[in-house]
Amino acid sequence: MRKILLFAFAVAIGGLMMFGSIKYFGFGIDQKIINSAENTPTHFTNYAKVDPTITAPVDFTMAAEKTIPAVVHIRSSVKMSGDAYAQSPFDFKDMPDPFKEFFGMPDDETHRGKQDRQAPMRQGSGSGVIITADGYIVTNNHVVADAEEVLVTLNDRRSYSATVIGVDPSTDVALIKIDEKDLQVIEFANSDAVKVGQWAIAVGNPFSLSSTVTAGIVSATARNINIMQDRAPIESFIQTDAAVNPGNSGGALVDLQGNLIGINTAIASPTGSYSGYAFAVPSNMVNKVIADLKEFGVVQRGFIGALIRDVSNDLAKEKGLSSTVGVYVDSLTANSAAQEAGIKSGDIIVKVDNQGVNSSPQLLEKIGRHRPGDEVPITVLRNGSEKEVVVTLKNREGNTDPVTKKAVNDLTSVLGAEFQTLTSKEAEHYEIDGGVKVASLGRGKLAQETDIKEGFIITKVNRQHVTSAEQLQKILESEQGGVMIEGVYPGSKKTYYYAFGM
Repeated sequence: MRKILLFAFAVAIGGLMMFGSIKYFGFGIDQKIINSAENTPTHFTNYAKVDPTITAPVDFTMAAEKTIPAVVHIRSSVKMSGDAYAQSPFDFKDMPDPFKEFFGMPDDETHRGKQDRQAPMRQGSGSGVIITADGYIVTNNHVVADAEEVLVTLNDRRSYSATVIGVDPSTDVALIKIDEKDLQVIEFANSDAVKVGQWAIAVGNPFSLSSTVTAGIVSATARNINIMQDRAPIESFIQTDAAVNPGNSGGALVDLQGNLIGINTAIASPTGSYSGYAFAVPSNMVNKVIADLKEFGVVQRGFIGALIRDVSNDLAKEKGLSSTVGVYVDSLTANSAAQEAGIKSGDIIVKVDNQGVNSSPQLLEKIGRHRPGDEVPITVLRNGSEKEVVVTLKNREGNTDPVTKKAVNDLTSVLGAEFQTLTSKEAEHYEIDGGVKVASLGRGKLAQETDIKEGFIITKVNRQHVTSAEQLQKILESEQGGVMIEGVYPGSKKTYYYAFGM
């Protein structure tokens, strides 16, 4: 018994000595201490900062919620042009009566009104952005150009017929309107403040999939892709890698706060579908264009009257320039705004409106925001020194008067054609009541949008008979949107139809 007690006492003493050594010398098991939850920073996963300069987890829900209700689906109906709907060799109208009866065709007297062939309609779709609570909507010109009918469907599935207020082929911007009130709108952001690398969100209706949201970054600004076919195009696109596909045209490109920075317009793609790059018209340009269309029905565009070039490394060597900054003035138009202000050939434009410019697209966009008669400060680099001049912009006709829709619709300048009234002898020879001949054809809407050839004789415009060039002018001045002309070619009895937009 005594031995057992001595053994237990020895074990107890040994244990106390071991724990004392661990405490004193600090060796043994290393235990990690975990801080309590009270000291651990936590964040909600759906958190979004209102101030974009403050670093925060990226979240797109706020922008999407603000934007989706203000983006609409647009469906347009356009009459096809060219030989696609010219009379076919088997036009039943020209068949003898017995054959018409065999094929079940109506006789001329009973159904004379149904004899004229109707041009087939082509359906197109795109997107639009509501910009006023009373129904003004901005979209692309190519979405509604030449449209006979425009149907707008809101995010809540309400549908309306829309009126085309005006279009601008130079920027591919159009303004339409529906009859409604208290609509949710998108606020405009300052597109000049858009930075490469910032987030951008595209909202639209690709492939007719309504209310689709995609995100990416701004990958470039002031991008020119040579897509516009107008005589004086302005291309200074915001480039983004947010996925944009057919149907997104006219939709919104917004920042993280849901404010409009651009109108989605084009994609760079070898396949026709999104391949990595999309392009949007900057919101500042959109804002100016729609203001003009609302007030005048046509864009008031100022011109400086100078041929300009980007300052490349080769040009700098050729001209002995000290740097590649700015835009080179190659030559000036006689009596132009730039010439009258004192700008000279060989000057380098480095600022417009006190903002730096480093490319032709940038310069054209900044000038394009002004109207004829506006005074614009321009800084040029001449002989190594900066010089500021004030340029009073002019319109395309070389004066400062506001441009009227009538002037824009001048037949020769817009349609790119000259017309001659058919003489009574010519009308008798062609066995028609009268018409207007396309005497010459140059660059303009007829050549760009139709397959019409010189010599064509116009007999009807939108189903109205025309017998003189003056009557043709009067009819076209009152037209807005799609126009269909009907007529014949000398030596042919076929009737041809062509459609274009005014």
